[in-house]
Amino acid sequence: MPKSKKLHVKVGDVVTVISGFHKNETGEVIKIDRTTGKVVVKGINFKFKHIKPRTSDEVGQITQFEAPIHHSNVKLNLTEIS
Repeated sequence: MPKSKKLHVKVGDVVTVISGFHKNETGEVIKIDRTTGKVVVKGINFKFKHIKPRTSDEVGQITQFEAPIHHSNVKLNLTEIS
């Protein structure tokens, strides 16, 4: 069983992305996975998943979701904590 890591952010914190494609964008932490050290930030890192229909009656669809970012790529936004 992997150990859980102590992270510098918690759910509800406003963070700024400091590296990657979404650099300098801000958002709120929605979810934290302590075993992998990743966080999900609202409005950042959207991915698309194409879902095939399983039966002939169903319709295929494209779903959009926020993918996790490693906690080292975000910093706490201190201006929002007043």
